[in-house]
Amino acid sequence: MTDLPRAQDLGMMGCHVCRLITAYTEDPHARCPRCHNPLHPRKAGSITRAWAFLISAAIFYVPANLFPIMRTQSLLSKDDNTILSGVFELWRNGSPDLAIIVFTASIVVPVLKFCIMGFLLTSVQRASDYGPRQRAKLYRFVELVGYWSMLDVFVVAILSALVHFKVLSRVEPLPGVIYFGIVVVLTMLAAMSFDPRLIWDKRKAR
Repeated sequence: MTDLPRAQDLGMMGCHVCRLITAYTEDPHARCPRCHNPLHPRKAGSITRAWAFLISAAIFYVPANLFPIMRTQSLLSKDDNTILSGVFELWRNGSPDLAIIVFTASIVVPVLKFCIMGFLLTSVQRASDYGPRQRAKLYRFVELVGYWSMLDVFVVAILSALVHFKVLSRVEPLPGVIYFGIVVVLTMLAAMSFDPRLIWDKRKAR
């Protein structure tokens, strides 16, 4: 593939906030002439921040899976369910479609985001020129699935609201769902902190 020139090579740079294209400058105090926000050729500290958010998310993902996320209580029984036990419980009680949705949102999507963001950050740090278009697509995929990452939390919230209408049964959210919500937010911040233009730089990240 022919290497296309970057905006920096053409003497241009864009504002991260209002997207105004201006003349390239290395002045650390330069500001956008339209919105007056600081101008940077690349997001400052992008890789460090993205790694910090990603590692924090991986740490919080452990208690998110170990602690119960919801309690189902009826007149005769009371069960605390983790994410996985909740998936099995939904499947066993005849809701395979809901079980698949929860499993995808709670296990598949977070693990995919960890793997893809880790791969993107490592490849940029190693100045890899392998498949920049494919890596850019992977980044857009992470951004896309990020919108659906809270699905599991929404399921617990909806179940809690629906079951509260029944007199003899009840569903309560437990600490695991808070940890999972933190994981979702941290992975979204990791994706937002990452500057995908670094994929095309083919140089050691600063």
